[in-house]
Amino acid sequence: MRHTALSIAAFAGLAALAGPALAQQAPHHMPGEEAVEPYTPGPENAGATPFEGRAMWVAFGETAGVDRIVDDMLDRSAADPRTAAIFHAVDMVRLRRTLKEQFCYILGGGCTYTGRSMADAHDDIGLQASDFAILVEHLQQAMTAERVPFRTQNRFLARLAPMRPDIVTR
Repeated sequence: MRHTALSIAAFAGLAALAGPALAQQAPHHMPGEEAVEPYTPGPENAGATPFEGRAMWVAFGETAGVDRIVDDMLDRSAADPRTAAIFHAVDMVRLRRTLKEQFCYILGGGCTYTGRSMADAHDDIGLQASDFAILVEHLQQAMTAERVPFRTQNRFLARLAPMRPDIVTR
């Protein structure tokens, strides 16, 4: 069974999908995460450079806001019949953790992203352009529910958009 993490920044930021389960654990993990193939973590794996300053981080509600946004987006995506199948074999514990790290890192929250690169995280998922669009829609809905201003949402999505070629593989 393959295990992956959707980085959206699914677009980005859907953050890093877990790889095939092996005996060694990732450098940082939470209880309930499955073991993944070893990889070298680093900021370049996040797929985007962070915003300067703390304005974006604050606009997203800092840690509590980002946590709610990621959880809402993933819950919507896992429940949506158009995307639910993508998440059947996904280590959701790892996905939630790495997406929160990725968003925090990119938004200037001072976090370290410990997930895999977007290309490595998504190479065996087979996401299509339509899947990506739905994931972005779910992210937008989650940001709106958290009252992130529309212009601020667009700034974030623009930072995530260059990840699309590494995420959409079919």
